[in-house]
Amino acid sequence: MERMATSNVWVTERWEARAVIPDAQTQRTSKLLFDTAERAQILHTGLCIELHRDEAQGYYLNLSSPKPSLFVMWRMRERDAVPVMVTLSYDEAARLLDAGETVDAIPMPSEFGGWLAAYVAEHYRPEPKKIRKRERMTPDGRR
Repeated sequence: MERMATSNVWVTERWEARAVIPDAQTQRTSKLLFDTAERAQILHTGLCIELHRDEAQGYYLNLSSPKPSLFVMWRMRERDAVPVMVTLSYDEAARLLDAGETVDAIPMPSEFGGWLAAYVAEHYRPEPKKIRKRERMTPDGRR
């Protein structure tokens, strides 16, 4: 997570997720990497990405987009931004945003792309197109 100073009178700083680094660390920790008046970065470890079969369409949509991403949902805790979860599902990220959460999109590193593509190939099945039955209307607009 990175904090950047702004020149805005009402908002003196803004936070954003900058990167997701694959790691086997499962314990939640945070480490201050650097802190200056203009910028600060904090490394948070222990976030796990879980894939769920009912999100396969969201993974597919993410992979088929022009810029596949990892989506980091984060919240302010005291004076620091703390990541709460990471998802690869385009649909789940949209639901989180609709619920008022803060979500940042980070370009997907290649090591995630291959792993996710294999999962989508195995579990995603597009829903068959439904044929709509159109009702006949009379020239005066009645059915």
